[in-house]
Amino acid sequence: MDFSSVNWLAVLASVVASMIIGSIWFSPKVFYPGWWKAIGEPKADDVMQPALVWGGTILASLIQAVFINLMVNVMGSVAGGASLASGALAGFFLWLGFVAPSSLTNKLFAGQFRAWLYEVGNHLVTFLAMGAISGAMS
Repeated sequence: MDFSSVNWLAVLASVVASMIIGSIWFSPKVFYPGWWKAIGEPKADDVMQPALVWGGTILASLIQAVFINLMVNVMGSVAGGASLASGALAGFFLWLGFVAPSSLTNKLFAGQFRAWLYEVGNHLVTFLAMGAISGAMS
């Protein structure tokens, strides 16, 4: 894997987009109340410190953005060049092949299928956006 091909500006834009999408998706007026109920409303002792939650979320988003950018470059080189559409398609395929099924397995064993629906929807929108940003900025 050639990390020199990573467009770091696209990665930064993708991380920002991810934070915006997640903030809207899980806002109190959108899906937060339903998601919170679906995960069983954890007790205060079960919830991690905000700095760890946000730090981990940003780190996870950064890792996702880097690898989506790499995959968009690879898929774009096969298709004659990366574009907004091919980037979004790469994001969709990564979501469909890896994110949706692996997170489904976790939620099925936890008995939280409804929570999975909220979470996987957020991941779909985020991966489409990250892919589109990487494709458009390539």
